[in-house]
Amino acid sequence: MFEESERLEAYLEDTTDGENSLLKRVNRETYLRETMPHMLSGHYQGRVLSMLSKLVQPSLALEIGTFTGYATLCLAEGLAEGGKLHTIDINEEQQERVQGYFDESPSTDQIVYHIGDAADEIAKIEGIFDLVFIDADKKRNLYYFNELIDRVRPGGLLLIDNVLWKGKVFDDKPDNQTKQIIELNQTLASNDRVEKLILPIRDGLFVLRKK
Repeated sequence: MFEESERLEAYLEDTTDGENSLLKRVNRETYLRETMPHMLSGHYQGRVLSMLSKLVQPSLALEIGTFTGYATLCLAEGLAEGGKLHTIDINEEQQERVQGYFDESPSTDQIVYHIGDAADEIAKIEGIFDLVFIDADKKRNLYYFNELIDRVRPGGLLLIDNVLWKGKVFDDKPDNQTKQIIELNQTLASNDRVEKLILPIRDGLFVLRKK
């Protein structure tokens, strides 16, 4: 099964658009320098995020959980002219390197990088979001959704990563963190304010469109 998964991932990457040179470098340096490089969105999911962003063409977008900026750069590819993408992360140790990546991007003037607790930083950002990507502390996913749903325009997207949790959502005796993911998925599945589906790519991406 693992070999088949690897073959599928390789095939998907071979049949989608390639990474640009900056994304390749972010990918490579993340795997060289970080202790948990698997947190990076990566090539295929990055193209999915880019495609969704280009379909929405957000004037105002929000990302919770910057990590090394790979997904940020992908989401920024779809910004409307003059649009802004606010990205928030708690880890200030990565700030200089990640800001360096943003400074090299064609979207540098459109990316606003916040360091701090997302719950505090969100309140400082004014406006209605066209697109939100949540990829941070999994225990707070439902909190972020509830905080942001009223700040997303009708037709806007909320994306939540890691909702299949390495397949643990199917465990007969899930651990506490897995139970939180299951609760999130069940709560969102019954929410009538959004249209929803889970894309089974990488670790599961919940796509929610506000009605």
